[in-house]
This record gives sequence, C-alpha cells and structure tokens, in this order.
Amino acid sequence: MITLASITLIGPLAIHMFLPVLPVVKNAFVISDSLAGLTFSITLFVMGFVTLVYGSLSDRYGRRPVLLASLALFVVGSVASALATTVAWLVAGRMLQAVGAGGGATLARAIARDAFGTDRLVKAIAYLQMAYTLGPMLAPLAGGLMLDAAGWRGVPWLAAAIGLVISAAVVAVLHETHKAEHRTRGGSVLADYAKLFSHARFTCYVLQSGFSTGTFFAMGAAASFLMKDYLGRSASEFGAFFMLFPVGFLTGNFLSSKLSHRFSIETMVMAGASLNMIASAIQAALLLSGHVTPLAIFVPGMLTTLGQGLALPNGQVGAIRVMPSLAGTAAGIGVFFQMFLGAVFAEMYTLLADGTPVPMVITCLTASVLSLATGIVPYAMRVRAAQPA
Repeated sequence: MITLASITLIGPLAIHMFLPVLPVVKNAFVISDSLAGLTFSITLFVMGFVTLVYGSLSDRYGRRPVLLASLALFVVGSVASALATTVAWLVAGRMLQAVGAGGGATLARAIARDAFGTDRLVKAIAYLQMAYTLGPMLAPLAGGLMLDAAGWRGVPWLAAAIGLVISAAVVAVLHETHKAEHRTRGGSVLADYAKLFSHARFTCYVLQSGFSTGTFFAMGAAASFLMKDYLGRSASEFGAFFMLFPVGFLTGNFLSSKLSHRFSIETMVMAGASLNMIASAIQAALLLSGHVTPLAIFVPGMLTTLGQGLALPNGQVGAIRVMPSLAGTAAGIGVFFQMFLGAVFAEMYTLLADGTPVPMVITCLTASVLSLATGIVPYAMRVRAAQPA
C-alpha cells in the first residue's frame, strides 16, 4: 500500500505542482493566458489518452514492466521541461512528463484490484485516493516555495528528483500482481472497449468521474489566475489556500472508506455529485455578487472536492466491477475520462478567461451540472430495479 500510494503522487507532480508556475511562465515566454494554460492542460489531455494504452498493455503484459517504463518517461520529461528555452520545448517536455505520469494514475488502481479483489476494492481505492490527496495538498505549496526560491525551472527539477525516488521504491518493493495465466490473450482492444461501454452503468460512472474532475481542474486553473492577476496574491499564498481543495477531497475519501459497507455505490455517487453541484452554485453566487476573495473561491471549492471524494472511489469501483477480466482496461478508461474531461474544462476556462470571475462560474457550473446528471442515472436504475414488477 505504501508503494502504491507513492505511485499515485506521480500525477500531482505533473499537474498540481505546475499550477503556481502558470503566471510566471506566461511572463517569462511573453505568451497569452490561453497558451500559458496549454502548458497545464496539455498534461491532462496526454495523460488521459495514454491511460487507455497503459491499461490494455498491463492486462496483456503485466503491471510491473509497464509501470517501470512509465516512471522512466516521467523523469525524462521532467528534465526536458526544466531545460526548456522556448514555449514549444516546454510543451513537448510537459507532454513527455504526462506520458509517464499516466502509467501511475492507471496502474495503481489495477494493482489494487489484483491485490485486494473486488470485495475490499472500495476501501482500498479510497485509501489510495486519500494518499493521492497528499500530492495536490503538498505539490502546489512545494511548487510555490520552489518558484519563489529558485525560479520556475526549479519546479520540474524537483519533480524529476521525486520521480527518481519513487522509481527506486517500485524497483525494490513492488512485485508483479497480474499473473501470466490471468492475462488477456488475443482479441481486439476496441472489442474490449465495446464490451465495457455496452453497460450503461460503466458509461455513466466513468463520465460522472470525469465531469466531477473537470469541475475541480477548471476551478484550480481559474483560482491560479484570479489569485495572481485579479487579487495580486503571491504564488506561496496561492499554494497555501489551494490546500483547502485536497483537504476536502481527503475528507470525502475518508468518509467513503467508512461508509462503503453501509450505502450502495449508486447512493454514494449520487450524494457526492449533489454536494458538488450545491457547492459550485454557492461559489457562483458569491463571486457574481462581488465577493471575490480567497475564501469565496476556496471554501466552496473545498466542499466541491469533498463531494468528489465521496463519489470517485465508488464510481471507479462500479466501473471496474463490470468486467473483472478487463480491470486494467476499465481503470485506464476511467482515468482517461478524468484526465480528458479535466483538460477540456480547464482549457474551456482559459479560452473564456477575461480577467473576471465570470468564466470560472460558467465553466464550473457546467461541469457540476453534467456530473450530477450522469450520477443520477445509475441511482435511478437501482431504484427502478428495486421496485416490484
């Protein structure tokens, strides 16, 4: 579990640690908000697509070799980003970094399924998600401190160093959990996807996870620009306030681990999506009424991530349980939708950005409404199935 927890830190190192850097990169390369935002959102797009590959490869060739290859790519991409002299070079380095980070995001869930089985999977994934929150909790703060102390290039150098430590831990501790006799043989990857998406519950669970993640990433990207450009706050102060987001997520995952045996997956997903929607509406009301303060941004944001923490482990398990033989592929698709839709809504914000809080309100409300809509469907299916014929 400790090794799996360390693997989950790779994603935050690629994503959240870079958030305080965005305004500085914008000024350093003399680029627009949209292009600066691309250095952030590109990691989400790339991580999303490569998770599809990692999940299928691990079902066929085992978890360990695929994971080690992904960690190596992460370290190389981090070094390339640190050495960038043009924005194109930086984007390329960030893309390679994201290719590596996608392996940890997918394989930690698949390995947990191998090790703990479906019966204990909700609790195992909830604990992994709790560990994951240490990344978003510490990464922006570490990134902000490194930015203030050593400039923006110090941030990817720090990511490379941590990546090397995690790689050494995996080499020393992690054994293969997907035995040869259980691996997928032959068949088409597209056919595997078709089998999974033929289940409405699977489709709704991965979409709901993606839309709730989109709410968070849009909020994170917007908060960075609002804190720096609109409110004139420092990168370190942004990192400190940003910790409220992972605190909410940590609390939600803790509650999910304790309540998973008392309430159904459908109920937990519905509850989390509802809280996400309510918190986004409160935040919108505060910002549109002129109360643009750090607390108005981050306290409702903490409630949003709390809802995400309630729903996400249950939605992931609901998706993985559909076809246990395709657990890696299902985990990869789930992470893909999280990363892809997270990137879509983060980029949607940067395209709409006009220096005011309005684009943040539009983007976050849209994502939270879609999250609630996809969360309602499995719950309604369960209620209908429970009714007498």
